[in-house]
Order: sequence, then C-alpha cells, then structure tokens
Amino acid sequence: MEFSGAYNPLYLVRNGELFEYKADKMPIGIHLSDTEPFSCQQIDYLPGDSLFIFSDGYADQFGGPDGRKFMTKPFKRLLTEISPLPIEKQYETLLKSHEDWKGSNDQVDDVLVIGFKL
Repeated sequence: MEFSGAYNPLYLVRNGELFEYKADKMPIGIHLSDTEPFSCQQIDYLPGDSLFIFSDGYADQFGGPDGRKFMTKPFKRLLTEISPLPIEKQYETLLKSHEDWKGSNDQVDDVLVIGFKL
C-alpha cells in the first residue's frame, strides 16, 4: 500500500501495537512550496491490520474535567484499544468517547476518522 499525507499521519494497528506513518508538513491546497511533491511511503500490511486516517478535530477537542484538549496520545491509545472490535463497535466507541470528552463544550473543529480493517 502507498500513503501520502498532509499534516496528519496514518496509523496502522497490528496485534495491539500502533505504527505511525508520518505525513508531510504541508497542506493539500495552494502553498508557497506547492511545486514540491508529497512524499510517498510504501506500507506492508497483513490480514487483520487496522488502518486509520483522520483530521485533527478529534485530538483537538476541548473537554474532560479540566477543559483541555483530548490530545494525540490518548487518541492513539483509544484507536489501539478499539482496533480488535468490529467496525460498527469501533464507530460507536469513538462517537461515545468523543461526546463524553466534549461534554457541554462546543465542538471546535470538524471531526473525521476513517478506519478500515484488512
């Protein structure tokens, strides 16, 4: 499989371990260095692997007891924990976790998580 990303990485979860494939630090749209091509990474995969791509909205959501951002480390932990579950249950868990964290706070950004299991 090949991966190119703009700012946000791809996470691959295999047997309870998360592997991160870094994205380029440039946007998809017009940019000062828009003649520079995105890098392309080759990724070996196995049956049962779970892959996730996402916007920054989930990790950047304010909430919890202190009104702080959810952050990347807990997001990685959550994806690793839900990866063995059926896709429908992963969706339900991600949605509930996000809503619980957000609480009565406004949603600050778009939230997109795309996951698939090989």
